[in-house]
Amino acid sequence: MPRPRANQLGIITQGSLSQGLEMRLDPTHSVEDLRVGRFVVVEGQKSRFFSMLTDVTLSAANQSILLNPPSDDDFLLSVLSGGATFGTVKVQPMLMMERGGEHELLPVKTIPHHFSPVFEANSTDFALVFGEENETISDNFYFNIGKPLNMETPVCVDLARFIERSNGIFGKSGTGKSFLTRIFLSGIIHRDVASVLVFDMHNEYGWQAMSESKAAPRVKGLKQLFGHKVVVFSLDSESSKARGIPDAHELYIGYNQIEIEDLDLLKVELALSEATLENAYIAKEKLGQDWISTLLDMSGEEIEEFTQNYKGHPTALKTLQRRLNTIVQKTPYLKPRVSNDYIAEIIANIQAGKHIVLEFGRQNNLLSYMLATNVITRRIHAEYVRRAEKYIANPEKVEAPRKLMIVIEEAHKFLSPQVAKQTIFGIIAREMRKYFVTLLIVDQRPSGIDPEVLSQIGTRVTALLNDDKDIDAVFTGVSGSQTLRTVLSQLDPKQQALVLGYAVPMPVVVRARSFDAEFYAAVSPRHLIGEGTTATTQSRGRKAREELFGLD
Repeated sequence: MPRPRANQLGIITQGSLSQGLEMRLDPTHSVEDLRVGRFVVVEGQKSRFFSMLTDVTLSAANQSILLNPPSDDDFLLSVLSGGATFGTVKVQPMLMMERGGEHELLPVKTIPHHFSPVFEANSTDFALVFGEENETISDNFYFNIGKPLNMETPVCVDLARFIERSNGIFGKSGTGKSFLTRIFLSGIIHRDVASVLVFDMHNEYGWQAMSESKAAPRVKGLKQLFGHKVVVFSLDSESSKARGIPDAHELYIGYNQIEIEDLDLLKVELALSEATLENAYIAKEKLGQDWISTLLDMSGEEIEEFTQNYKGHPTALKTLQRRLNTIVQKTPYLKPRVSNDYIAEIIANIQAGKHIVLEFGRQNNLLSYMLATNVITRRIHAEYVRRAEKYIANPEKVEAPRKLMIVIEEAHKFLSPQVAKQTIFGIIAREMRKYFVTLLIVDQRPSGIDPEVLSQIGTRVTALLNDDKDIDAVFTGVSGSQTLRTVLSQLDPKQQALVLGYAVPMPVVVRARSFDAEFYAAVSPRHLIGEGTTATTQSRGRKAREELFGLD
């Protein structure tokens, strides 16, 4: 017999494994108190079914009642309510646990019998399904991201599983994607499960950012929360200094670090034709590593002479020169050559256990963001491939690269079907952590992302979306997605998100934690000393710097 439980919501009346179950709502409960996305437990005779409410319907035992509704008779309304008229609730089982054996969560392979009672889930159920935080246990990486609907118990994700694959945070503009991203990044840094590299297009993550709350109009950034564990690099050092960021490292990119693949990514923004790109390959082959600097300095006559001596078309080459001039004018962080290897410095910090936020300051136009993000990520990925292959060849003697999660905004620009197969981000998403690098993509238009890439996304954190194409895209490769569409469409526009995928055992709707003083106290180090690194990470960092910079 099922153990006694409190707060019974109703009983199961019918249903199927493929279509889900129907619950008749107990007359003591009002349909107005129910919310789709709510977590419930169905107590079967042999198994317990952890389920989600996905729809609510008004029903009647006799349809003739609906033809002559007693709208003016309060007494008759109360008599009919719960008996002749009642609420029917769609219940979708997500996991099951057999009674009498080990407390193992299993996929749903059957359904409970008629009239099985349905209960509101309690804190024990949530802890059993989603785990619970315990920082005294070294291999416990559960992190509280918020609370379920109508409850005050925490909902946790397994950060160890979260970083194993690329993930996505989606939602239309104004739904709090950046706040959700801060919560997850804070958890990763706090529990030290990986390093993060954030390409911060709008300067929201490194230092303080604006909030819509009148009580707290500004929120802390990762640098303020974690001190020396977070290193800020800036493509606009003047902007970073003006906003009061201490120790912001400047960063410049040399013309010679730009590859033609980077230009290919920007061909829509720059209106580059295939013929122009073909001439770029010719110019690089004939002019060498500094081909961009040389081409920018060439006169029209010199370009004509170049195309007479070599293959190529003068009009296409002149067009390329104009487009390169556009890039230079819009990206002040570009220099003909840079004396310091800034990207190697970023990699050294990552291997030392640090976390990187790259701010764009006033250089936050889309062209500037896409170019820098692609150039830096391509170089980091190449270095990680080299290190990973050395480790795989000799794991006993070579240390594994530190796990890295790269955060990109406007992800559909890097991962559209037209470019995803050739951009570095498409490659990383498909590799599924083979080389210790994963992505966290933040986007308001998931429909613009290549479906093949979306199918590789491990965990999806989705705030409210209105466009049907975007909703379809979020559920790419998700079984039983039709029932979840209703749940997603009914989310509040602020602070609510549907979480599903690899880091959680079943889909769940959460009210995200507030990014406030209580959260700061929970995740900030008790004391920030020195560089905030252990002997292990200091040793790792020293080895990384020796290898990258040739230090003795």
